[in-house]
Amino acid sequence: MTSKDSFPQGSILEINGKCIVLKGDDIDTDRIIPARFLKCVNFNELGEHLFQDDRQELKGEHPFDLKENRESSILIVNDNFGCGSSREHAPQALMRWGIRAIVGQSFAEIFYGNCLALGIPCATASIDIINDLQNHIQSNQSSSWTLKIQKETLSSAGTLYQINIEPGSLEMLITGRWDATSQLISKSEKIRQKLESLPYLTEFHKEIK
Repeated sequence: MTSKDSFPQGSILEINGKCIVLKGDDIDTDRIIPARFLKCVNFNELGEHLFQDDRQELKGEHPFDLKENRESSILIVNDNFGCGSSREHAPQALMRWGIRAIVGQSFAEIFYGNCLALGIPCATASIDIINDLQNHIQSNQSSSWTLKIQKETLSSAGTLYQINIEPGSLEMLITGRWDATSQLISKSEKIRQKLESLPYLTEFHKEIK
């Protein structure tokens, strides 16, 4: 059995916390973070505007406003979540609110990729499993859950659901390759050496001196 210590830095193996249920198919990125918030200088304040218009319409009854859902870290959704425009602000807003993993029936491709680039696993399951899982969570809202990446399971006390993570994404999460920035930083010396060995850059530096 492999210990956690043997995995590379940046590996994502397990997500723990409460689950929050958001029902509905085809929830698009315009609903996740309305367009007027895309002018932000950085992503830090996006979390407070997550589902802003939906939350205003429901006047405090939206899942992301309910007291029992505060500090949830695993989002349970339905079909084609994250469809619409390809804005990276949508997964950024979810992450800034506190979401660290998403389980649903299916995801829009670009949204899925943007989540993976932030280290947010997007797992899928059949419609029957998702519906049962959502109903179970809503009946046990204080329960703590564990999403195990390698085993592809989501479990709570006495309850376990089998989920699916695309093989390429699974490997990236386990090896830490999802974090492209950290990989570049860790290999900065090799990158510098490579740059210094390129003849056209060497000649360019000679010319400017």
